[in-house]
Amino acid sequence: MIDLNLLTEAVGDLDEEKLLGLLNDFVATNPSEEEAQAVVNACQQGMAKVGDLFESGEYFVGDLIFAGELLTQSIDILKPVIGSASGSKIGKIVIGTVEGDLHDIGKNIFRSMAEAAGFEVFDLGIDVKPSAFIEKAREVNPDIIGLSGVLTLALESMKKTVDEFKAAGERDKVKVIIGGNPVTQEASNQIGADAFTTNAAEGVKICQSWVS
Repeated sequence: MIDLNLLTEAVGDLDEEKLLGLLNDFVATNPSEEEAQAVVNACQQGMAKVGDLFESGEYFVGDLIFAGELLTQSIDILKPVIGSASGSKIGKIVIGTVEGDLHDIGKNIFRSMAEAAGFEVFDLGIDVKPSAFIEKAREVNPDIIGLSGVLTLALESMKKTVDEFKAAGERDKVKVIIGGNPVTQEASNQIGADAFTTNAAEGVKICQSWVS
């Protein structure tokens, strides 16, 4: 069996060569789905470490982006053994960068981390109108809606989206988390979100607490 601590360390250290080597060797041993889930969890702990290092100022945005890409690569390697059984998913999240904003780095990092944590994520992309969020929510029946934005004007779009969920009678069916540079507790209250985050790792933890 693979050394899970080494794996967590490789993700936390952003050591691509070591990480991908460990994962490819692991997949070659024809592991069980259960073992593969343990490996995903170890990678996820490594991402939490990356999040902590970012918060403490040791890592920068570029490191976060790279970590997100590493995680996506890791999940791709593990996909054949993780299995696509719906039973292994812990919840569904619909995410997107809100209307008027074209930034997607934070959203993409969050998506990779949420998928690694066991969520099924439906990413609507950038500049997403409120109606598109509502349409997708009715289609896939998610547990959580994630609204992302970097520009200050994104706050207005987030509020508009939450208001339209209320008007459509869909607001009580989902939890709403908002994320990005301009979000604060005050903004979250005004928007009517259930939680806010400026850190992808923290955002995933909040989402996990909602579905556990």
